[in-house]
Amino acid sequence: MGILRTNKISGLETPTPVTGSVSFTGVAGTHLSISTSTDFSFQNADFTIEFWMNTSDNTREDGSFSQTPFAINGEECRIYIGGATGIFGFKYKTNNSTTSFGCPENQWTHIALVRQNSVIKLFKDGVPDNTNTLTDSTGNTNGILTIGAVNNSGQGAFLGFISNLRIRRGTAGYTTNFTPPIYELEPIQDTVLLCCQSGVSTTSLSFAGIGSTVSEPRVITANGSVSASSTSPGLVRNYTFGTQFGGVSKFDTFGYFVPPSGTTEQRFPNFPGVSAASARGVFAGGSPATNTIDFITISTLGNAQDFGDLLGTKGQGGGLSSATRGLYAGGENPAAVNNIDYITIASTGNAADFGDLIQAKRRFQNAGFSNSTRGLWSGGYNPSLTPSTVNTIEFVTIASTGNAQDFGDLLQITESLACCASTTRGIIAGGRSQPANVPFNVIQYITISSTGNALDFGDLALISGAVSARHALSSCSNSIRGLFGGGNSPSLPTARINNIDYITIASIGNAIDFGDLLTPTEFNTSCSSSTRGIFGGGNVPTVQNVIEHVTILSTGNSIDFGDLTVARQEFSAFSNGHGGLG
Repeated sequence: MGILRTNKISGLETPTPVTGSVSFTGVAGTHLSISTSTDFSFQNADFTIEFWMNTSDNTREDGSFSQTPFAINGEECRIYIGGATGIFGFKYKTNNSTTSFGCPENQWTHIALVRQNSVIKLFKDGVPDNTNTLTDSTGNTNGILTIGAVNNSGQGAFLGFISNLRIRRGTAGYTTNFTPPIYELEPIQDTVLLCCQSGVSTTSLSFAGIGSTVSEPRVITANGSVSASSTSPGLVRNYTFGTQFGGVSKFDTFGYFVPPSGTTEQRFPNFPGVSAASARGVFAGGSPATNTIDFITISTLGNAQDFGDLLGTKGQGGGLSSATRGLYAGGENPAAVNNIDYITIASTGNAADFGDLIQAKRRFQNAGFSNSTRGLWSGGYNPSLTPSTVNTIEFVTIASTGNAQDFGDLLQITESLACCASTTRGIIAGGRSQPANVPFNVIQYITISSTGNALDFGDLALISGAVSARHALSSCSNSIRGLFGGGNSPSLPTARINNIDYITIASIGNAIDFGDLLTPTEFNTSCSSSTRGIFGGGNVPTVQNVIEHVTILSTGNSIDFGDLTVARQEFSAFSNGHGGLG
């Protein structure tokens, strides 16, 4: 299995630029337009509109209108440059906001207009204008979208370049300060338009239909003297994912290049993960107090089998794994402990001692995640500490043994949280502070190979359109998607929930509804292969032994898998085929 990122597979072609832009002359009537679509109606919906722009004159006006890089339905949703004052502004329905941001000349600037709930903010190069935000709960009506002018008559003509314009409907992609993307934008979750990326065509689209509410193809019309340009903000293409080729593929080439047959795992036995067919999921510890370790083969169906025992009877610890080793850290026995146990996943048998968490932060209700090299644990709770909930992130090198080292801090003190990972990113979601029992909806992320504090990713999905904060949830992932399932949201009438959310790990933004677990469940656990997510156990309100599964790259409700050997909650799971391993 391999990944190929290219515009063409051929023998004698000139490669296309990584990214380009569309050049606008500022002449009245010069713009791009796209016909009316419900995709551009943000009726009671979050949204993210972002692009890069570069103008050579930040004070010019076109008639009675300031320069307008972007508008929907005239002034119903408009981003503009404030005429003689050279500052940014935006208008939404009847409300208008002039920001304190100055508009630079002859340099690329990243602009993002984001609505979260009813609050609308403009970001310049990742910094929000918090002094001027609009509140509007009605949303714009669907209408003609114009790029480079305020309306389809071409008034408010823009002078300069626009590149990588993307609209996401249903997601507030940026909620706090952020670093603008370094990669060419991709049609990720909720994308309804992606354009202005080609250096050779003004009307080409990089739109894959993700999130679209209509079936007809998107068509861009060029009006006036617009042209494609190789001038760009310097973005590079992200080669960490792409089209996958399995089996025998033929290529038209005069270089007589023949890819080797077989999967990567077959040709490279040291590949960090194992195949989806053979990946093993392991469950360890739990409450009522147990030292049980059991396992399943994720690609099959059936009941778990006995694996061995932890070094002690304990629950509420955090699990993580490489392709060979599984680690279980912390927990309650009955007080908080800092031990790290390890097993060899492909075998069976009892756990052995690995080392300790940082002594001063011994805790339970922490959560673990990993790639093939590093394992990390975050958050946790210990009533003997002040404060009792911690924001610590610690790490170990999985192939060695020894004590954990400090990595950085979470955005807030958190326990009963959920974690998952890709090969490069760790994701931390939800949780609560104690003893106040305040749940969080925040999703955070870190770069696994570095050290440092967590950054804001977005929020968990709303439950029944009401709240998203929750704790006692679980998470699993492949290298593309992260899933969060179950949990407890005290402000809801039923508290326990059956919701499953998902995110695209390489992006940032709010989670999206995936489907439902079989029953509302809290304190369950999760593991995964590259194709299948597993959720097991939990409290419904009695502890259960049910294992259920979903297909990660689809959406829908979970399906029964089998049973654990012991019914329990507050336990941990890991696998040798999860998203952190590729």
